[in-house]
Amino acid sequence: MHRLGPVLHDEGGAGAPILLLHGLMGSARTWQDQVPWLREHGRVFTFDAAGHGRPAPAELTTDAFVADLAEATASISEPMIVVGHSMGGLHGWVFAATYPSRVRALVVEDMAADFTGRTAAHWAAMVEAWPQPFADEAALVAYFGPVAGRYFRNSFEHGPDGYRLHGEVATFRDISEEWGTRSFWPEWERLTVPTLLLEGEYTITPAGQMRRMAELHPAAEHVLIPGAGHLVHDDRPARYRAEVEHFLDRIQRAGSAAAAGQ
Repeated sequence: MHRLGPVLHDEGGAGAPILLLHGLMGSARTWQDQVPWLREHGRVFTFDAAGHGRPAPAELTTDAFVADLAEATASISEPMIVVGHSMGGLHGWVFAATYPSRVRALVVEDMAADFTGRTAAHWAAMVEAWPQPFADEAALVAYFGPVAGRYFRNSFEHGPDGYRLHGEVATFRDISEEWGTRSFWPEWERLTVPTLLLEGEYTITPAGQMRRMAELHPAAEHVLIPGAGHLVHDDRPARYRAEVEHFLDRIQRAGSAAAAGQ
């Protein structure tokens, strides 16, 4: 991994840039199992969102996070394939709607456009009660289970006393709270780039909403992954890889056909 700055990491590979955006309370490291095979499809970059191991924006709005993302990735001049999980999926499509010339295609994993009316207060109280620090990976797995335990191992700060959250619970809470106060349908409806929507069977999204997102987008495909929870890429990694590679192959073929026709 080559650091291009404090937040953007060049993971290697060659070809079209592929930018990976993690979910809430995640980090660039949560993609470590996907980076090796994604290198076969392009030059891979990972990104640490603001508020996750570094200062958060002054205003905890999606627009502020997307502006931070745009600034951090300004050195990537070629249009990117943006792959996002949860919060990263939302940031990916708002980024594409705001800077359409900078995105070639999108993968959105288990995230919907409209959570209005929901609150994160009870969830935040639960996070506050976590018994931090967690002494080691075994303690994380024992508390969260094998999938989420590994996710948090790759996200949390690891110090002499064990693993701790890499951000403030109030920050994570307020990021999520914003989603309960506004709809992101306007940004979604501005998208024109090819998009793959991956939804876990045990999703956190409102029922049927990701399928509706695909119906409204002329170049979107919705895939439901049986047996998967919210962390689809870690919960069902083989199926996740198969779907994403199939999508990337289609994007590459379309690009080659377009170039040949010029």
